[in-house]
Amino acid sequence: MKKVICKVEYDTATAELVKKNTFGEFGDPAGYEESLYKTADGKFFLYVNGGEESPYKEENIKRMSAAKAEEWLAK
Repeated sequence: MKKVICKVEYDTATAELVKKNTFGEFGDPAGYEESLYKTADGKFFLYVNGGEESPYKEENIKRMSAAKAEEWLAK
């Protein structure tokens, strides 16, 4: 997935996957996944996607600060 946020392009195809968390089973309407990525220039973003009853009803990209990325990794 690719998304431009504040004139910066975030792309799951070109960024490095740092960590992926999956909640629930495939096909579970409440299941979802969160994947933390790091771009070549050091920016972090979270790719999210889930079922109809999950916190992420559609796929999206959310930018993250380095501090927030560290917090997310510590969960």
